[in-house]
Amino acid sequence: MRARAGRTGRLVSLVVLLVTAAAVQVTPATAAPAAPGGRHDVVTWGASADRVGDAVADRSYRLIVRTSVGGDNLRVRLSNALGDRPLTFDSAYAGLRKSGAELVPGTNRRLTFGGTHSVTVPAGATVHSDPLPGRLPAAADLVVSVHTQTAGGPATGHGMAMQTSYAATGDHAGEEGAANWTERTGSWFYLDAVTVRTSAAVGAVVALGDSITDGWQSSGDLNRRWPDYLARRLGATSSPVKGVANEGISGNKVLADGAGQSALNRLDRDVLSHPGVRTVFLFEGVNDIKAHTGVTGADLIAGYREIIARAHQAGKCVVGATVAPFKGWSEWDTAAESVRQEVNQFIRSSGEFDAVTDFDRILRSPYDHERIMPVFDGGDRLHPNDKGMQAMADSVDLDSLRCDRTSTADVP
Repeated sequence: MRARAGRTGRLVSLVVLLVTAAAVQVTPATAAPAAPGGRHDVVTWGASADRVGDAVADRSYRLIVRTSVGGDNLRVRLSNALGDRPLTFDSAYAGLRKSGAELVPGTNRRLTFGGTHSVTVPAGATVHSDPLPGRLPAAADLVVSVHTQTAGGPATGHGMAMQTSYAATGDHAGEEGAANWTERTGSWFYLDAVTVRTSAAVGAVVALGDSITDGWQSSGDLNRRWPDYLARRLGATSSPVKGVANEGISGNKVLADGAGQSALNRLDRDVLSHPGVRTVFLFEGVNDIKAHTGVTGADLIAGYREIIARAHQAGKCVVGATVAPFKGWSEWDTAAESVRQEVNQFIRSSGEFDAVTDFDRILRSPYDHERIMPVFDGGDRLHPNDKGMQAMADSVDLDSLRCDRTSTADVP
């Protein structure tokens, strides 16, 4: 989405302070310690990691992401989680977008890692950049540009971004102009989180889900996934929860790997490792149900219980969302519907979640509760359109996202 012309001057003034990166130790995927004066790091953007084809040598990526909470001391997390060999980033920058692949002049600043311009990330690992001084606004189009000279093997990223980013041959990460960024991509490569430092009173929510959370059937390049609408609601209120990380993967399941690692297997990396998280918003299960692999309601409930237990141990609350209707989708049948009803009954009535959001009730047709309401249907009887996405976000009780649990384990 293009930055509004009238805001360009304000954005420059807010970010022009990003002059140099502080030289501190490279850190693993853990939260930074709280700073003096009651400040801490909070995730402002996130996307779950998966394999996105094979890595290409001497390749630059200009990645466009939307911030949720504002703050200073920006850090990015680069991921080689699905790689099979070490990966070196020899150039990395962060700035604000003007339009397309062009940046607001004066905002593109080099990122460092342990005080150096390059960093090598082992296979299966992630790494944080050093904090970048200056303020990053909420609801801004942040541009992270990286270059890898000798990449190979599986590339880590997020396949279905619903956002246009850019690629180029050679190292163009430090350029603010768009002339060399002629290739478009619908995926995010290597970048999986952005954090900022803000008041310790401010927290974040992580949406753990599948293609509906990922935004499929919402309008591309307009930030109309339901977590985007939720971020806008939170930003317009006095809620202390401001950060929103979207950790949806299209086709993802709670129990089994396939389209990305299962929710159980990626919970630590994609959710619990992010700093400042108060609440996990769990909306997943339809892919386990409709795959007809023998998964029962009891199986899914056991998976939910494990996620709840691990999140609670980490000091996070868990909001459970009911599984939405999908009658009319090719894999629907009465057996799958029976499992969905059993699972939804558990979510609504078990009392094991800290709170419940009833997406099933919001999205279903009043004339056939097994079908999505036509006005919310993106066209395939499963995925909501923009109106459906907004209705989902509007149904979330913002107070349910607050959490005062205390961690019972040393989990970031």
